Amino acid sequence: MSIVVIDASIAIKWVVEEDGSAQALALRGHRKVIAPDLLVSECANVLWKKVVRRELEPDEARIAAKLLARAEIELFGTRALFEPAIDLALQLEHPAYDCVYFALAIEQRCRFITADEGFVRKIQSKCAAEMHEYIQLLNKTQLAAPKTGFRGKKGRTHEEEA
Repeated sequence: MSIVVIDASIAIKWVVEEDGSAQALALRGHRKVIAPDLLVSECANVLWKKVVRRELEPDEARIAAKLLARAEIELFGTRALFEPAIDLALQLEHPAYDCVYFALAIEQRCRFITADEGFVRKIQSKCAAEMHEYIQLLNKTQLAAPKTGFRGKKGRTHEEEA
């Protein structure tokens, strides 16, 4: 079984239908999914923003939060990743909280999959070539999976109410 690190850009796609949701959902099958515990607060913030922007109703955000809380994601403490994340942030000139995910992938010798194209480009342009194996952009034409989760206000199909 392969191991992958995911960030909030992937986890949110599991519970709110967005561009790339089917591909993000496909990551759950036959892979162990891990993330720094920072994922929890980042996902909570994304759900809050979606309510503020009227992309989700408050109850939909609560359901999404419950679904994420039950998702099979092994969470790692961020304390051990603090120094490598700072080093990466300085090297990449990129926010340290994103670099925590990349630091975990490097530590665990596995791939970090994200939908953040800008972050992937920075890693590919500013990190040594041997670091590129640890990062992958969610490929929206690969990894097809059946639609599940829910769409929010525009389509209201919920993965059975948490």
